[in-house]
Amino acid sequence: MQDSFLTISNSTEGLYKEKGSKFIAIAHPVTSVEAVKEKLEALRKEYYDARHHCYAYILGYEGAETRANDDGEPNHSAGDPILGQIKSKNLTNTLVVVVRYFGGTKLGVSGLINAYKTAAFEALEEADIVKREITESVILRFPYDEMNEVMKLVKDLELKIKGQDYDTGCVMTLEVIVSKMAIMHEKLTLLNDLGHNIKISE
Repeated sequence: MQDSFLTISNSTEGLYKEKGSKFIAIAHPVTSVEAVKEKLEALRKEYYDARHHCYAYILGYEGAETRANDDGEPNHSAGDPILGQIKSKNLTNTLVVVVRYFGGTKLGVSGLINAYKTAAFEALEEADIVKREITESVILRFPYDEMNEVMKLVKDLELKIKGQDYDTGCVMTLEVIVSKMAIMHEKLTLLNDLGHNIKISE
């Protein structure tokens, strides 16, 4: 089971110039289509006088959602080369927008492909690539005298404690890496079979 993915942690820029045309690439970390739309809108306002705002993004832990947009450039000459650069670094939750200022000389499809690819490459080369773990939140409820067993479970599985509440019994919110979910359930089942009282709250 996949329990981590690569993404970028910061926004970066790249620049490529060819025959008077200027290609400004902006790479940005995103986690939803809404975030993509917001960033695109902001960039269209910032670079309102540019001829094209071409982009590509990959979203989701497994990179399930992808989109490439040529924004008026010849088919597959802009969005796909940008997308290819994101894929080449195995990134997800990443948006790259390349803004083009036309310089008066047509570059041809192969020239455009190279320009968009190179601009996207330059932006991603500047980015900090980070590994993010895929986790789920689990809430445990237990009497106070089970605290030692729970803390032993947390230590053995290297779980992160996100929150604790001891007002009415003990409630602990844990962050569990997805690949450890099954073993955590097994350990809890075993403990409860032995007479312990540690429940997962739905």
